[in-house]
Amino acid sequence: MTDSVRQSLEDTVGAWLFDPVVARLSAALLGLVVLNVLFRLMKRTASRHLTDADARYRARKALGLLNYAAAVFLLALIFKNQLGGLTIAFGVAGAGIAFALQEVIASVAGWAAVSFGAFFRVGDRVQLGGIKGDVIDIGVLRTTLMECGQWVAGDLYNGRIVRVANSFVFKEPVVNYSGDFSFLWDEITLPVRYGSDLDAARRLIEETANEVVGDYVPQARTAWSQMVQKYRIEDARVEPMVTLIANDNWVEFTLRYVVDYRRRRLSKDRLFTRLLEEIGRTDGRVALASATFALVEAPRLEVSMRPEAPRNT
Repeated sequence: MTDSVRQSLEDTVGAWLFDPVVARLSAALLGLVVLNVLFRLMKRTASRHLTDADARYRARKALGLLNYAAAVFLLALIFKNQLGGLTIAFGVAGAGIAFALQEVIASVAGWAAVSFGAFFRVGDRVQLGGIKGDVIDIGVLRTTLMECGQWVAGDLYNGRIVRVANSFVFKEPVVNYSGDFSFLWDEITLPVRYGSDLDAARRLIEETANEVVGDYVPQARTAWSQMVQKYRIEDARVEPMVTLIANDNWVEFTLRYVVDYRRRRLSKDRLFTRLLEEIGRTDGRVALASATFALVEAPRLEVSMRPEAPRNT
């Protein structure tokens, strides 16, 4: 390699190394790497020292958002001299981008509405976009649910993880099972045979309800009183209530009660189990009814036998 070629190559490399654009790009890349490493260490430290799952999740999400914000601030600081000339280009491109990414923009707006509007939070049971489940993550574009229901009855998990676009909060109703009032009203019906001791049946159902789901009443009463103060809503009854109707086949008792939204199926199982045990101890004074059909009168059957007419030959 000749001296002139070597000198030309050194001049080119030197000019490239001392070029302001290259220097800014190098500084931006180095800064992003440092920020990424720093926030990863902070996330690991938070996960190691925070024992509460909810606090750990919120800390990791907050650190992730701070990481993005710091990266944007760093890039804006490094390239601040170039941003002024790109304002018009950004304005022209922004209109096209907004039209092409309107669903993405709506999802980001939905994330802002969920984050600051208290639609729901992580851990709530919701129905969003036709999907019912527990919220396990709220992202900028999508909310992740652990689905309940479908082929599984009783509000239990079915194992599917569903991601719903945040834009659905503007398109469909958002049903929150555990927002300000983390209880549900549920009912069971008990058919009792005519001739049973109805007073004893009512007492039996009330005592069983107080035994099984009575512990929820003080908590539900406190939560509902807060609801009455916050919203224009009636002061509903949260204690177990037994009502009766009579139909053609039996007397039907309906038990209405409040229960934790996560314990609905288990509470119903305990109620029916205890009711059947207590009814069995009444020695027939209270008897369950079932669908029976009584044949009161058989229809009249008439048979007419006539001799066959002779054939003409």
